[in-house]
Amino acid sequence: MGEMIEFLVGAALIGSGATAVIDGWAVLRAHVLGIPSLDYGLLGRWLILLARGQYRHLKIAAPDPAPRERLIGWAAHYLIGIAFAAVLLAIWGLDWLHSPRVGPALIVGIGSVAAPFLIMQPGMGLGIAAHRAPRPNVARLNTLLTHAVFGVGLYVAGWVLRLVQWRGAD
Repeated sequence: MGEMIEFLVGAALIGSGATAVIDGWAVLRAHVLGIPSLDYGLLGRWLILLARGQYRHLKIAAPDPAPRERLIGWAAHYLIGIAFAAVLLAIWGLDWLHSPRVGPALIVGIGSVAAPFLIMQPGMGLGIAAHRAPRPNVARLNTLLTHAVFGVGLYVAGWVLRLVQWRGAD
């Protein structure tokens, strides 16, 4: 397999796997801790309005729902996970695919918290690092934990992919 194809397929599979891990984490948090899951429809709404030139909102839930916002939000959620997996592979190379290490995965996962803190939360009306949220420190901690879980998901997905490839080589 060519290096570019290996990179793209690896990023897609690892990013999707890691994103599925945080979705599982969200379900677990909702059932065990009573913490509601994120509404990816709001992400879709924000992206739709962003494409229309509205960059900031006082409260993203205030505008009327947009057509297909939930689908767009979920697709974006997974594409963002794939993009961060591509960052992992771009920095640590394809060698990481052959021998996944937890350190780089956690660095990318925890480092990815910059995106919601500096882009998404301010754009949706919560301010930088959710400082306008009703409970900013709780929101920050939840965001940080979710992105740490994403880092663990990158590592786990990398190992699953490696094991599948190894077994397929027999």
